[in-house]
Amino acid sequence: MKLVLFGATGHIGQGILDEALARGHEVVAVVRDASRLPQRHDRLTVVTADVAQPAGWTSALHGSEAAIASLSARRDQDASRVPGYARTLLDQLPDAGITRLAWVGGAGSLEVAPGRRVIDDPDFPAAWKPEAEAQGEALAAFRAYRGPVEWTYVSPPALIEPGERTGAYRVGGEQLLVDAQGRSRISIGDYAVALLDRVERRDAADRRITVAY
Repeated sequence: MKLVLFGATGHIGQGILDEALARGHEVVAVVRDASRLPQRHDRLTVVTADVAQPAGWTSALHGSEAAIASLSARRDQDASRVPGYARTLLDQLPDAGITRLAWVGGAGSLEVAPGRRVIDDPDFPAAWKPEAEAQGEALAAFRAYRGPVEWTYVSPPALIEPGERTGAYRVGGEQLLVDAQGRSRISIGDYAVALLDRVERRDAADRRITVAY
């Protein structure tokens, strides 16, 4: 499968790229700064462009079957850009012939009890709130969308960090997943496994899911 990956230079993006290449996929990585992408592979094409400027990447994506977006605005210190990235991709991907999109979402909008989200906890770190709120707005943009792109919003658990790739994970819906010890976590490698399984199996169209151990 030929995939497009936006945001391949981030920690999660690099994990997704490694997993996609290991599975034999061809990947077009759209990045703003190619010097921050350490991977080199004969099935990897790097396009230097800003996701917010579709004229820089649309023509390079033709022939791709699906797109994956792992985007934040941490380097710009402006989380409010995130919902705009989602809307831009939904609007512009069809021009490149792509009608499937997997989005690396946030955990803040997951429920921990009926009507109570992760972000509503009084102990939720204030520094994380702008990005969590922006990811919530991006989810709302997906849910309001009525165009041809088939989207999947993949929320991580409360903790996602480097670690062993085991290939094991659980899939949930709107509620935060926790294990028997009350922990909500996954490694970046296993998150990438779960996301790419969804892309390949096409079994979570037009909905938000979450994955965790």
